[in-house]
Amino acid sequence: VQLQASGGGLVQTGGSLRLSCVAPRMITSTYNMNDLGWYRQAPGKQRELVASITSGGRTNYADSVKGRFTISRHNANAKNMVYLQMNSLKPEDTAVYYCAAGPNMATIGASSWGQGTQVTVSS
Repeated sequence: VQLQASGGGLVQTGGSLRLSCVAPRMITSTYNMNDLGWYRQAPGKQRELVASITSGGRTNYADSVKGRFTISRHNANAKNMVYLQMNSLKPEDTAVYYCAAGPNMATIGASSWGQGTQVTVSS
């Protein structure tokens, strides 16, 4: 059982993509991993937190994506869904994007990771 991300692809500068992730309750209920979010890692760079959202809907964004990306979530009995709407994409947004869960992602970081999905923004 793991987090499952989808929705990546190739898009031109200024375009949009929407990433989706299924977070099974079996994962998020472990160690109170109530926060969900997205990280990304570009070639030769460290993985960075892009956005996170608490179970109550409080959001946190990296400065580089504020005003362009929107994170949201849908809580259900068996699973949670987390989405990342990415608008006005830039070539520097090119990276592998990872769905993640954790108890306090904005300050501590993630505890559980899904497989990545590639986002490529062409200039």
